[in-house]
Amino acid sequence: MRASYHEELNGVLERLHHMAELVEVAMREASESLLTADLGRAEAVISNDAQLDAMHEELEYKCLSLLALQAPVAGELRTIVSTIRVVFELARMGDLAAHIAKIARLRYPDHAVVPELEPNFRRMAEVSIQMIQVAARSLQDQDATEAMTLAQIDAEMDDLRRDHFTVVLGDGWQGTTAQAIDIALLGRYFERFADHAVAVARRVIYLITGSNPEGVDWPNA
Repeated sequence: MRASYHEELNGVLERLHHMAELVEVAMREASESLLTADLGRAEAVISNDAQLDAMHEELEYKCLSLLALQAPVAGELRTIVSTIRVVFELARMGDLAAHIAKIARLRYPDHAVVPELEPNFRRMAEVSIQMIQVAARSLQDQDATEAMTLAQIDAEMDDLRRDHFTVVLGDGWQGTTAQAIDIALLGRYFERFADHAVAVARRVIYLITGSNPEGVDWPNA
């Protein structure tokens, strides 16, 4: 009975890692649709978000069933509870990628990002993809040390976000109100994506160690 239970639990963790991989694809494609004004890519990200929502429901239901039927203890219970939270974080990350794609679609055939901020947003996209990769890898490898590196990576995302305000509020800004709103929203979406990646890392560390990390400046995700 317990052997079967552990097989089910391992299956849930494998599906969780696959979900993280799909989130990476969503962010990669959403970012490209934004930076290249690619309507096809934007539409695909928006449509595929339903798959992530379905996985969220599937994995949450599976975890709740394991809680109700298998009476997990100690590390098993920690794994299931952590998985429920990670599933939620990944689903929100998928939603944020879809939000980015929706702005790209809204402004098509124009570019939603003004030329002077294109390098900034490209770097934001690179950092976002790096963060979901690290989060997914730390989850798969059960590597608390790698998970903790996300706090440092997230600091760069915060700096990039602050640069937006420097540009939009500066004397040289000549963009429209709509462009300023797009920049504010897009910056927030990337920033929140990063915050959710950090939240995944915190759950991975808790899953492995049974406690939250100390001495790390974690954002409130």
